[in-house]
Amino acid sequence: MKTDKPKILGTKKWLYWVSIGVVLIAVYKLIDNFKGIGTWISNLLSVLAPFIGGILIAYILYTPCKKIENKLLISKNKFLKKHARGTSITIVITFVIAIIAWFMTFIIPTLLNSIYDLITNVQTYYNAVITDSPDFTITPFIQDNILKPIVDWIQNMDFENLFTIDRIKDYLSSAMGVVKGIVNIFISLICSVYILSQRTRIIAFINRLARATLTEKGYARFNKYFSNGNGIFFRYLSSQMLDGIVVAIITSIAMSIMGVKYSILLGTLIGISNLIPYFGAIFGVGISIIITLLTGGWEQALVMAFVVIILQQIDANLINPRITSSSLSVSPLLVMFSVTIGGAYFGMIGMFLGVPVVVLLKAIIEDYIDERIKDKEVKKQKNPQND
Repeated sequence: MKTDKPKILGTKKWLYWVSIGVVLIAVYKLIDNFKGIGTWISNLLSVLAPFIGGILIAYILYTPCKKIENKLLISKNKFLKKHARGTSITIVITFVIAIIAWFMTFIIPTLLNSIYDLITNVQTYYNAVITDSPDFTITPFIQDNILKPIVDWIQNMDFENLFTIDRIKDYLSSAMGVVKGIVNIFISLICSVYILSQRTRIIAFINRLARATLTEKGYARFNKYFSNGNGIFFRYLSSQMLDGIVVAIITSIAMSIMGVKYSILLGTLIGISNLIPYFGAIFGVGISIIITLLTGGWEQALVMAFVVIILQQIDANLINPRITSSSLSVSPLLVMFSVTIGGAYFGMIGMFLGVPVVVLLKAIIEDYIDERIKDKEVKKQKNPQND
């Protein structure tokens, strides 16, 4: 009687070991050619950038689209009720394009003019601070280690070399990059429209794929974390961006009232830096104080710092919690840890997204700990003699 050869994991023994060998060789080649793999991944991400951008835009715009769609679904107008999703997407996308157009028309030129004027007159501002402040000798450390290096760095910029043949080639290449970026933004907007309009099918497909590939317990966990993760990222991304805009507007208005020069530039800087928890606010306010010190003197810098710090506290304790609806349950220490690690490995994007990622990981780890403790208690109840 002929017997089958022994099997491992449901396969013939020789096939199993051949497969292991192929996998080991593939892993070795990947490690051996890590630089090439990194370049390939970088090129792939560059190609997929418009689609990734479309996913991010759809992610951010989902909440307003959903709210408008729900309003239209209960309206008495049959046309709006029938085309609720398409109408809601059209309204939100049109509003976003209008905001971008307004920003590009009015805000960007003002910011660029402010930056150019600041660079051109920085030495004049610095000399005025040194000459007009009788108490400046009390703080030589600030003069020698903060103000002077910044002024020297700006002044040592060789503007003549900015227009050589090689530089012009670089500028043309950069211009092509800008054009490509604009095209990518347009493609991202189109992708976001398709994603938003077909989100029900996309979510249904993801659920079917998860159900087909995961166990019942794994599928239940997937549903839980997919829903929780979406809630965390939706709330965090939308609230942080809205909060940054609010902070930029309020700070710019306050600085304008105080007569601070470059108020819109500094307010925008503080609003953008406010997207990064803890460290961003310190950086934005610190740079704004230095620029105000150069352009308006010590008194104006101190008043501006006092007002902006108060506004930051109002934002942290009143505005941000209202926008966020409910705070992310994570300690300040863990927030600083996530921002530091995210920034070290993934730059500005890592600093921005580090907090929601850590919040989700924290929820997963806590669930794992709770399940392990529960399992141990069940075993303890079944086998009390082991105590």
